[in-house]
Formats: sequence, C-alpha cells, structure tokens
Amino acid sequence: MAGGAREVLTLQLGHFAGFVGAHWWNQQDAALREAADAKETPGELCPDVLYRAGRTLHGQETYTPRLILMDLKGSLNSLKQEGGLYRDKQLDAAIAWQGKLTTHKEEPHPTTNPYLQDLLSAEGAPSRDGIWRTRSVPNGKGPAPLTTATSPKPLMPTESSIRVWSDFLRVSLHPRSVCMIQKYNHDGEACRLEAFGQGERVLQEPGYLEELEDRLHFFVEECDYLQGFQVLCDLHDGFSGVGAKAAELLQDEYSGRGIIAWGLLPGPYALGEPRRNIFRLLNTAFGLARLSAHSSLVCPLSLGGSLGLRPEPPVRFPQLHYDAALPFHCSAILATALDTVTAPYRLHSSPVSMVHLAEMLNYSWNRTLGDLAQELSTLDLRRWASFLDAGVERDDFQELLQELHGLAQCYRAGDGLEA
Repeated sequence: MAGGAREVLTLQLGHFAGFVGAHWWNQQDAALREAADAKETPGELCPDVLYRAGRTLHGQETYTPRLILMDLKGSLNSLKQEGGLYRDKQLDAAIAWQGKLTTHKEEPHPTTNPYLQDLLSAEGAPSRDGIWRTRSVPNGKGPAPLTTATSPKPLMPTESSIRVWSDFLRVSLHPRSVCMIQKYNHDGEACRLEAFGQGERVLQEPGYLEELEDRLHFFVEECDYLQGFQVLCDLHDGFSGVGAKAAELLQDEYSGRGIIAWGLLPGPYALGEPRRNIFRLLNTAFGLARLSAHSSLVCPLSLGGSLGLRPEPPVRFPQLHYDAALPFHCSAILATALDTVTAPYRLHSSPVSMVHLAEMLNYSWNRTLGDLAQELSTLDLRRWASFLDAGVERDDFQELLQELHGLAQCYRAGDGLEA
C-alpha cells in the first residue's frame, strides 16, 4: 500500500511512448538513489504516487513503477517481458499439452547493449540475467546496495547502441507491467500497426481487452486512494487508436478519476513519404479528438514544430544541443518536461489533484486544432482508401472535422474539457 499517497497509474502505449517513459522512469530512479545515498529526509515529491511496494517469492522487498505498457513484437530487445526482478506464479505456470510436438529454433536472445551494461555494472549488478541489485529507498526500506563500484569513464549512448527504449531502461518492472501486441511487428514493412482503426480493433479483441482489464484491476485494487491515470500515447501511428479505446475503458470503469493523456509525436519527418505522412496526420487528428472525448486533459507533445503536413524546423533551445532526428534525444527532453509539469500532483504536502491540474492546463491551443482541421478539410480521402480500409468509415472522418472545429472553439472560448 502507498501509505496515504494519492496514487497514479501510468499507461505507456507505443514505442516512442516507451522512449519517453524510459527516460521518465530513469529520472525517478536517479532521484530515489540520490535521496537514499545521501540518507536524506523525504523531499518535496512523494515517490509512492508513481511507485508500488511489493515482495518477491523469496521475501525480498521491491519498489517498482505502477505501470502498464503496451508495445509491439520485437520491441523489447534484451528485456524479458516478465521482467527479472521476481516471477509471477501465473506466468510461470506450466501448461500440459497432449498434442503433437514440433520444434522451432529461434535466434539467440539479444545481449544487453554496451551503454546499458555500463550503467548497470557501475551499480554492481547486471540487469537481464535475473539478478537485480537491491537498494534502500527514501522511506528506509530495503538493504543497502550490493556494491558501490563506479565506472571511471562511463560510456555515452550512440545511435548504434540505442535501437529501442529497452536498450537504456535501468528500472526494474513488475511482471504485470509489460503487455505485448504479438499480431503486429515493430520492425519491417509487414504486419505494421500504422492506422487508427487497427489500433481501435486491438482493444476490441477479447484477448487483449481482457489482458488490459486484468492488469488494471491488479494495480488499481491495491491502491488506497487512486487519483487517476496518466496516459503516454503515440499519436502518429495505430497506437492513437489503442490510446483512444484505453481512455474510453478508463472513463467507463473508473468514473470520476483524473485521466491526463499526453499525445506523443517523434521529431521531424521526411516529405518524400506521402502515404506515411498522410497516415500520421489522420492518426494524430483521430487520436486527439477521441482522447479528448474521454480524458480530463489531452496535450500533444512534440519537438517537430508542426502537427500538419508541412514540416517546420524542430524546436530550438538556446542552451541545449540535440539531434531532433534521434528518438533518444527528443524523448529525453519531453520526459524532462513531463517531470516538471506533473510535479503538482506528486507533492508530499498540499498536492494538486490530477483533475485540478487538468483544468489549469486546459489553456488555449485552439490554433493547433483549428489549423489541423483546416488541413484535413482539404484532404481527398479517395486517394487514401487504405486508411479507411483499416477500420475508419467516411462518416467518421466528417464527424472528426466537426469535433476538431468544436474543440478549437471550446478552447478559444476558454472552456475546459470534462472527463
């Protein structure tokens, strides 16, 4: 139990959301370790809002993110879906099979990349072999770290060393946190989750829907006072549809709780890929409209400079040099922004509720919505029938335009959105 904290359950939906989430959780982990090493009194932020305490089958205390993440097949690299911290009895259960047996040989499991291995070796234990370091946390639970070894010259991440978000995640996850969508591939051109309608249909399938509901119930039922959900959702691909259905489920099942949705988009894109750019535009529009219907707040986050078809230069920061084409760089900046803007509902004393924060952040971004609706109104959908074939009706598109114009007027008038 969280001991009086106003708990928040985080959902990460999509691969870029995984990048932002990995940086986010690494930041939280670094803050926990600094406080523990310095033996400081609890700071202004309450980690129990985002973390849950548990215990392994061997009685070892754990402290893991209150997190459910969804991604596609092939996105985990060296990270095990069930995690390495402790086993879930249900996930370990053997299944008796009396039918014909066939043998399939797979490629060896990827090894941990040098950057992450260097990070973890500095903490005294490898990450992916099932042996995890134990550390004290700010509330005084847990033994001291296994070692205090430090790396004399830490490796810097490179484009070649960071391929997926799990390549640099240094936080232990609960076995019920990772949910993989096996019917779609992360890599390659076949079986891609590229359209809003495909994403909606994922959570219309009983198997995936029941799996998400079971994980929600597991994390929610152990909370003393759940204040709401923060949803990190990719907007540019089919995960916009997954996010829309997930937000609808949260609103139906947990009415009255805050739902803050952060719609994430990677950096700049290439003009020479018209089909991908049109899909990105449509996915973003449908995602924003549908998420707005079921959330206390929806806020798009990107360093790309524009949500439309005409790319604009990425956001520039006077004191910061970054490569906008690298998800590793862009996601780090967005994670830092999230860490700042969500601080009010993670405070130890006098916290601001998620619902109240959503009301304060519902500022006027009507220009963004209005420009997006204007650009969509000039689009000839007959050229992009494949997007409609993925599960979106033509009437849905006309309804979308009306919703975007309505939302733009709503924000222009200064009205907030209600969950």
